[in-house]
Amino acid sequence: MPPKKRNSGAAQNKEMKPNIKNASPDKENPDLSIEKHQEKDADFMTLCQSLQVTDAVCDRAWTIWKAVQASVDKVLDTQKRLWAACLFVAVIDLEVASFTFTQILKAVDLNVKQFLGLLKKMDVNLDTISTKVNSAVTRLEKKYDVSRALYQRTCSTIYAEDSEAKGKEILRSCWTMFLLAKGRALQMEDDLVISFHLMVCVLEFFIRRCPPSLLQPHYQSVISTAQSPPTRTSRRNQSKAKPRQAPPEVDVQLLESLCKENDCSVEEVKSVYQTSFSAFLDSMSLSGTRDLPQATDLSKQYEELYFKSRDFDSRLFLDNDETLLTPKVEPMPVERTPRKNLPEDVVLIPPQTPVRAAMNSIAQLRVDLTTSGDQPSANLAVYFKNCTVDPTEEVLQRVESLGLLFSQRFGQAVGPRCVGLGKQRFTLGIRLYYRVMESMLKSEEKRLSVQNFSKLLNDSTFHTSLLACALEVVMATYGGSTFKSAGYSNGGVPVETDLCFPWILDVFQLTAFDFYKVIESFIKAEPSLSKDMVKHLERCEHLIMETIAWREDSPLFELLKRTREEGPVEQAEPPATLNQPLQHNHTAADLYLSPVRPSSRTLPAPESTAPPSSQPSALATHQTPRHPKSNSLSLFYKKLYRLAYMRLKMLYTQLLTSHPELEPIMWTLFQHTLQNEYELMRDRHLDQLMMSAMYAICKVKNVDLRFKTIVTAYKNMPNTNQETFKHVLIREGQYDSIIVFYNLVFMQKLKTNILQYASPRPPTLSPIPHIPRSPYKFPNSPLRVPGSNNVYISPMKSPTRMSPVMTPRTRILVSIGESFGTSDKFQKINAMVNSSDRSLKRSLDMSSAPKPLKRLRFDVEGQDEADESKPAEDSRLIQKLAEIGSTRTRMQEQKMKDDAESEKDKP
Repeated sequence: MPPKKRNSGAAQNKEMKPNIKNASPDKENPDLSIEKHQEKDADFMTLCQSLQVTDAVCDRAWTIWKAVQASVDKVLDTQKRLWAACLFVAVIDLEVASFTFTQILKAVDLNVKQFLGLLKKMDVNLDTISTKVNSAVTRLEKKYDVSRALYQRTCSTIYAEDSEAKGKEILRSCWTMFLLAKGRALQMEDDLVISFHLMVCVLEFFIRRCPPSLLQPHYQSVISTAQSPPTRTSRRNQSKAKPRQAPPEVDVQLLESLCKENDCSVEEVKSVYQTSFSAFLDSMSLSGTRDLPQATDLSKQYEELYFKSRDFDSRLFLDNDETLLTPKVEPMPVERTPRKNLPEDVVLIPPQTPVRAAMNSIAQLRVDLTTSGDQPSANLAVYFKNCTVDPTEEVLQRVESLGLLFSQRFGQAVGPRCVGLGKQRFTLGIRLYYRVMESMLKSEEKRLSVQNFSKLLNDSTFHTSLLACALEVVMATYGGSTFKSAGYSNGGVPVETDLCFPWILDVFQLTAFDFYKVIESFIKAEPSLSKDMVKHLERCEHLIMETIAWREDSPLFELLKRTREEGPVEQAEPPATLNQPLQHNHTAADLYLSPVRPSSRTLPAPESTAPPSSQPSALATHQTPRHPKSNSLSLFYKKLYRLAYMRLKMLYTQLLTSHPELEPIMWTLFQHTLQNEYELMRDRHLDQLMMSAMYAICKVKNVDLRFKTIVTAYKNMPNTNQETFKHVLIREGQYDSIIVFYNLVFMQKLKTNILQYASPRPPTLSPIPHIPRSPYKFPNSPLRVPGSNNVYISPMKSPTRMSPVMTPRTRILVSIGESFGTSDKFQKINAMVNSSDRSLKRSLDMSSAPKPLKRLRFDVEGQDEADESKPAEDSRLIQKLAEIGSTRTRMQEQKMKDDAESEKDKP
C-alpha cells in the first residue's frame, strides 16, 4: 500500500509551527509542565506537547477521556484520535487558543468529516459534549461545506488549458485573496450566496488584470471589447504624454458576463462590489492598480486571519490536502426518455451543486416576482379604499419603518457594509407581501361577495405577520432553507450570526403564535412556491408548535389561562376529535380576528378523555351558556396534537415495537400533559415532555428502558438538536439535562397521574390522532387518476418555471413506452382523465388566483363553523354519516344511563 500523500510547500511547513502569537493566550502558564502530569499516559502527553496546550487544557481533556473510557463498552477508535477529540472539546469549553483545527486534524490523520463524526460518536453521555461545543462544531461544519462548495466553482473554466503552470499560480492568488476578503468583509463567512457574490467580484478583479493569453477565448473577447488598446505616442511628444490611466473600478461588461455564466443577479453582485469588495480593496491598497497582488503577501495576511479564527486552513483546498477531502459521491443519473426518442441536439441537465441550486432558486424567485411591484397594485388600492377605515397610509408607514429596521438588523448580522443587500432582499419581500395579500382578498371576495375588509386590513399584527412570512420565503431562498442553531461568542454569550428562522420574528418583535396563523393561508394563496419552500414553511410551523410558541412572553399562555377560567365547557381541542382527519375552514383572516366571535357549539370538559358513557353530566353540559371560543387556539392544538403523536410514534418505533400495548398509554399521558399541564411547556420543548412521558410509562409498567437509550434513539430522529436533552429548564435561570428535568420537575408534577397507569383501573385512553401526510398541496405533486393504478396527472408548468437548459424541442418531448399499443389506449386515458372528479386546487398559472378550499366569513359575527365548510361530495357524505352515527350512539348510551338511574331511584 503506497504511503499517504504529504503536502509540501510554504502552507504545509508553516502549518506545523503553532508558535504563533495567538496560539497561547494563557500569559501565566503558556507552557506545559510535564512534572504536573506524571499520572497521565506518556503518548497522551506527547500529543499535548506537539499541540502546545496548557496545563488546564491537558487536565480537562484527560478528565473527559476518563469519562468516555468509563461509559463505553469498547473504544470506538484509536486512543490517539479520541485524545485529540477530548483536547478539541477542552479547548472550546475553556475558551483558550492552543491550536488550530487543521493542526489537530494533521496530528491524528483525519479529515474534517471523520473528526466531526468521531465527536458525535464520543458523545455517549449527556454531558460529554456541551452545547457550546456543539454550537462551535455546527458553525465549523457549515463553514467547511460552504468553502468546499465555493472552491468547486473557482477558475476552472476561466484559464486556458495550455497555461497550466501560470494559471495555477494565479488561481492560488485568486483563491487566497477571496478567503482574505471573505474573512475581513463578512461577519457571516458561512453565507453561501453572499460569499459566492464576493467570489465573482474577486474573479472580475483577477481576469481584468491577467494576460489575455492565459484566458479562455470567451473572456479574451469580453476584455478586448471593454478595453481599447493604448495609442502609440511619438518620440517628440513622449515627454508630454500623460501617465497611463488606471483601469476603471469595475468592468461592468465582464462582471455581467460572469454573472450570466454563474446565474447570479448582476444587481446584487454590483452591490457587493461597490460596498464590501471596494472597501476591502481600499484596505489592501489595491484600488486602481493594474498589477496583481503578490501571492506571498496574500498568503501571509490570510495566515494571520487563519490563526486568529483557529479553524481549518482553506488554502489547502488548492493542494487536495487529505484533511479537507471527503469521499467522492457519484452524481445521480439524469432521468431521460428512451434513447430512440431523443433528438441529436438534446441538452442534458447538469448535476446540481450547492451553488448552482442556490442560484437557480434565487433566479426563479426573481422571475416569479417580475410582474409584482413594491407598491400596492391598483387592485389593492381599491380594496383599501373600500374599507370603512382606509388603511393605505398605515400600511405604507409600516412598510417603511419595518424596512429600515430589517436593513439595520441585516447589516448587524452580515456586516455593516451589507445594508444595501438587506434593502434588496426586503424589496423582494415587499413584492411578495403585496402579491399574497391581493390573492387572499380576491379569494375572500369571491366567496363572500364582500369588498369591505376593514377589520382585517387595519389589523397591524396581520400585516406584520404576512410581511414576515414573505421575508422568510426570501431569506430561506437565499439561505438554503436552514434553521437557526444557537451560537456563542468567545465570551459564551449568544451572538446573532444566523439569518435563519426564527430570526425574522426577533427582528419584528413578532410572537410565534401570531406568525403561525398566516402560514397555511400564505401557502394556499401563493401557487408559485416550490415544493422545498412549502416544506420549509411547514417546518417553521412545526418549530413554532414544538418550542418557539412556548416562550415565556408568548400570548399562548394567557389565552390558555383565559379559556380555563371561563369555565369547563371551553378547551383548546376535544380529544374525541383526534382520530378524525384534520379538517377546518379557518384562514388567516379568521385566526387574526379570533376569539372575538362566540362559539356556536360546546366542547367537552378539559378532562373528557373518557368516552361519552363515562360522562353522566353530558346533558347538563349542553345546557350551559356559550362561551367565546378561540379559533386560533383550537386550530393550534389540533395541529399540536398531531405533531406530538407523530414524534412519539417515530421514537416509539425505534425502541418499543415489542411492546405495542404501551403506545396508547404513553400517548394518553403525553396528551394529558399538553392539555392540562401546559405550564410545563413554558420555555421548554415538546420533545422533552415526549421523552419524559415515554420513560415514565416504562417505569410504571416495569419495562427496562433507560433514559440514555431514549436519548440515543432520539438523536437519530430528523429535526432534532442536542440542546433539547442537554439544556432543559429546571427552574428560573437553571438548566440541566433531561434526566434532571424528569426527576425534579416532570415526575413531581405528574406523579399522581403517572401512578394511576399502574393501578387496576387506569385512566381511559385518549384516541390516536389521525396523521395526514401533509396538510398542504404541493404544486408539482402528481395526482392519480381514479380507476387507474399507473396514470397520473400534474398541473401544467408555465414557461417561466422550465429549466433554463431546456430547448424548444426538448420541452415537447413525450415518452409513453417502447410498445404502448394502438391509439385506442390513448382514448381510454382521455376517458379516465375526463371522468375524474378531482380538481387541481393549486394552479401554476401566475395570472389566476388559487381556488379557495373553504368558505370564510370573517366579517360576520356568530357564524357556525360547521356551516362554512364545503368539502367534496364524497367527503361530506362520509362526514355526515359519521356525525349521525356518533350522535345516535351518544343518545342511546345516555338513554340507557337515564333508564338505569331511574331504576335505582325506584323504591
